[in-house]
Amino acid sequence: EETAKAVQLGSLCALGKTAPNPVLSTLRYFRDEYISHVVNKICPTGECSALARPEIDPEKCKGCTLCSKRCPVGAITGTVREPHVIDADKCIKCGACKTACKFGAVKGI
Repeated sequence: EETAKAVQLGSLCALGKTAPNPVLSTLRYFRDEYISHVVNKICPTGECSALARPEIDPEKCKGCTLCSKRCPVGAITGTVREPHVIDADKCIKCGACKTACKFGAVKGI
């Protein structure tokens, strides 16, 4: 916002003065969205896969271990017949676990 206003004030031509308007307009009407995405790194709707946190739904996970076997970076841990867990810091969001899961337990990828 500060940068956009500085561009407006520092521009010598009309085009430069109006160039930041789209950014300022979206900030005015969608400030909460910017704060959620840019500052808090969270997408409230879950639509932004880059901001989604990978996880396994313990209610759906049957502990079949297919996801952990397919994970190329070893980000999934768990024992047979118990819900598994994804280490979000290790996860590269490749989707191999989601493809392997027959129960639809993998979310956020």
